[in-house]
Amino acid sequence: MKESKWKIGERLFNGIVRENPTLVLTLGMCPTLAVTTSAVNGLGMGLTTAVVLACSNLMISLLRRVIPNKVRIPAFIVIIASFVTVAQLLLEAYLPSLNKALGVYIPLIVVNCIILGRAESYAYSNPPVPSLFDGIGMGLGFTLALTCIGAVRELLGTGKVFDLQVMPSFYTPIGIFVLAPGAFFVLAMLVALQNHLKAIAAAKGRDVSKVGSGCGGDCPHCGVSGCADRGVPGDGPAVIDLTKEGK
Repeated sequence: MKESKWKIGERLFNGIVRENPTLVLTLGMCPTLAVTTSAVNGLGMGLTTAVVLACSNLMISLLRRVIPNKVRIPAFIVIIASFVTVAQLLLEAYLPSLNKALGVYIPLIVVNCIILGRAESYAYSNPPVPSLFDGIGMGLGFTLALTCIGAVRELLGTGKVFDLQVMPSFYTPIGIFVLAPGAFFVLAMLVALQNHLKAIAAAKGRDVSKVGSGCGGDCPHCGVSGCADRGVPGDGPAVIDLTKEGK
């Protein structure tokens, strides 16, 4: 039970901080730069992607012993597309304004490299519960990043956040931040900020070498081959397990 709780916590922390898909791994840049003209749009896009990511991770993990290895990518796309269709229909029914604002970027979630990447690298080789929380963690990290970018762009570009006036009346909005170049400026500032915080942590003697590396420190259950920490490049999880068991 303790190991299970640690695994869930590690998966959530991994997605939100260590491997934040936007600020650390710089994945999913198309929706990140296109829809974050406001905090609401960023939050909506992030939560929609998070729901699809969590559900597809869970389903792929449940079917991992059934899906043939040679057709796993087409199978992943079919599963992801099914959840995206459901999410889009729900948005169209209950949040039509958000659905209209996000536009074509909702269907494009199907080919979002974050979702396909987690399906391939984690869900297809791990049990359902950790896979579900891996999807939730990555989704929350993506949502947090998009909401922050959208809030900063909206604040500087209109003086509002979540459509609420924040800046004083004498503030002159900087229109470029709600245009395409503003997305690059804000993303660059947030990435630079997290790199600065990482440098401060390293200066204090903390080990930040695994931030962004994808390493959770759980070598026996890791699916990445060729890791130098294992001692022998190319050793897989089964080799390590057999060694530990003395077989």
